[in-house]
Amino acid sequence: MGKKQETDQEKPEYAWLYGDPRHVLYPRNSTGWFCGIGPNKGKSNLFYYNILKCATSVNVMATALNGFQCPTTQVCVETCPTDFKAVGILDYSKKPAAVFDQKYCVPSLDLATTDMSVHEIVEKELCPFFFTPTTSLLGRCLPDFTTLEKIPGEFSDIPGLPSSVNATVNIIKNGTGDIVNGFNAREIGLRIFEDFASSWQWILLGLVIAMVVSMLFLLLLRFTAPVMVWVLIVGVLGAGAYGIWHCYWEYDNYKKASASISDVGFTTNFNVYLQTQETWLAFLIIISVAEAIILLTLIFLRNRIRIAIALIQESSKAVGHMMSSLLYPLVTFVLLLVCVAYWGATALYLATSGNPIYRVVALNSTMSDCKSLNGTVDCDPQKFNLSAYPECPSASCLFIKYNDEGLFQRNLFNLQIYNAVAFLWCVNFVIALGQCTLAGAFASYYWAFTKPHDIPTFPLSASFLRALRFHVGSLAFGSLILTLVQIVRIILEYIDHKTRSAQNPVARFLMCCLKCCFWCLEKFIKFLNRNAYIMIAVYGKNFCVSAKNAFKLLMRNIIRVVVLDKVTDLLLFFGKLLVVGGVAVLSFFFFSGRILLPGDTFRSETLNYYWMPIITVVFGSYLIAHGFFSVYNMCVDTLFLCFLEDLERNDGSLQKPYFMSKNLMKILSKSNKAPKRGKKE
Repeated sequence: MGKKQETDQEKPEYAWLYGDPRHVLYPRNSTGWFCGIGPNKGKSNLFYYNILKCATSVNVMATALNGFQCPTTQVCVETCPTDFKAVGILDYSKKPAAVFDQKYCVPSLDLATTDMSVHEIVEKELCPFFFTPTTSLLGRCLPDFTTLEKIPGEFSDIPGLPSSVNATVNIIKNGTGDIVNGFNAREIGLRIFEDFASSWQWILLGLVIAMVVSMLFLLLLRFTAPVMVWVLIVGVLGAGAYGIWHCYWEYDNYKKASASISDVGFTTNFNVYLQTQETWLAFLIIISVAEAIILLTLIFLRNRIRIAIALIQESSKAVGHMMSSLLYPLVTFVLLLVCVAYWGATALYLATSGNPIYRVVALNSTMSDCKSLNGTVDCDPQKFNLSAYPECPSASCLFIKYNDEGLFQRNLFNLQIYNAVAFLWCVNFVIALGQCTLAGAFASYYWAFTKPHDIPTFPLSASFLRALRFHVGSLAFGSLILTLVQIVRIILEYIDHKTRSAQNPVARFLMCCLKCCFWCLEKFIKFLNRNAYIMIAVYGKNFCVSAKNAFKLLMRNIIRVVVLDKVTDLLLFFGKLLVVGGVAVLSFFFFSGRILLPGDTFRSETLNYYWMPIITVVFGSYLIAHGFFSVYNMCVDTLFLCFLEDLERNDGSLQKPYFMSKNLMKILSKSNKAPKRGKKE
């Protein structure tokens, strides 16, 4: 069976390798076979016969990203060479088996039975005529720079190499200099990987602690919310009162010392101004006015603050009845991963579209008969026949580039733009789907007249299915509006980046204004969409009608919106600070060795960088807390809109009873005349 037929049989078995079209992770040898599989099984490293050709043609790192193809023979080997080897003129009279190593020669050459001389083998590049110690990187044997200074002196006498050993070293170093940092980064990466391998159980334990603390914080808000809110409010007022006292004390001291700003004059040392009575008098007035405004605001809005606290408590009850809602961020995370994977696969497919181009190249271009082979003749590596070029025994069929001609290739940039827009749209749609699903579940809790008896059995699953069945179009339309605004912001950032050096002050001011306006517009669209999705989940109307109704409802209760939003933000900020800060302090004391475990369960001395597990735990804790609190925030917003609708549509009569809790009715001095069908919370 021929080589072409073997290749066709191998492709179905190793079809997954063709997802790496540029052969970065799975390199091929000169004959087209992948290293590590098929006839090269166990030989996972690609070895270059004349690394100088690779080094002097293009930058090594850029070449690696393009498939690491260079005009020299390449074979798959089990291990990379670790010593120096060179074929001198005196070796030309010896037998090939005594000069070359069979494992580094092309597989088709048998050194024990070949009739070719050493000179012929070197000319045809069937075996390497020199190599230096190498190390494996991305499956390729690249020079080990730590040993280049030890190149033997006889390398200067080898035909095909520079006459000076130093010149050889400089060529390799200059051609592969960018990879030196790669070795250092690889060493650091290995150390970090070792740290994760030895501490992953404790990192996981820290994340579990963050999850438990977040869950307990949300569930206990029904009991602790009033205390926490009023303690924080009193703390703010107390801090303001202390500021007033301190400013008066400083003012009184400097007044007695007759330290006036008129004695100082103008100076750039601002610390001097802190030693005058006028400065502290100004601070005293500013803090006193701010304290008075806060105090008057609390007096006039105390009832709305109580409503906000009651809604927060009710949200904690709703989450307690629907514990599965706390896990929904995992669904959103998986769907976002699918979006990212699809975008990445599509972008990679577009970037690597086009057929590979192979051309005939002379591996030894110094021969007079090979100068005509300058890489302009196309070829097929599977059908290439060396006998067609008898005048140039070093001719070979090598990969050059991917075809960039044709209508499809000329529009690749536009297709990448469409792919990026589709990615943004999909991400916004997934987020919208999550918001609508949670809103539907929590709305079913509020509109249950007898809680928890009237709450549906599987509210989250039912809401998810309703959103997919009835509201996909509305969610997609709302996501599209947000996507268009984000695209405009991206375009503005791109223009600002490209023209930053050539802008005058007026242009910079206009660009800053545009970026600020569209940033505010994006925030407003997100706020409007969020409330529109709640109305969609409650009433099932289209996006435009739901957005209009939600906006009008919020504008009619704008003070309640502001108070609830700020109180909720205050509580959730405190919760995140508690979770992330607490877990961060605990992980610091543990991974730094200040908390010791009995025996040899874990020893912090074994870590190379103890801050890496700490950073991982802190970052993971923040994501966990953000996921839990985002669900809770959605619950608060949903119950708030339902509460406003309940107030406007119902009056507590038998025909229109209130669905709000007893605590809310007590705060609003309202009651239901409808008969109870059971215990209502």
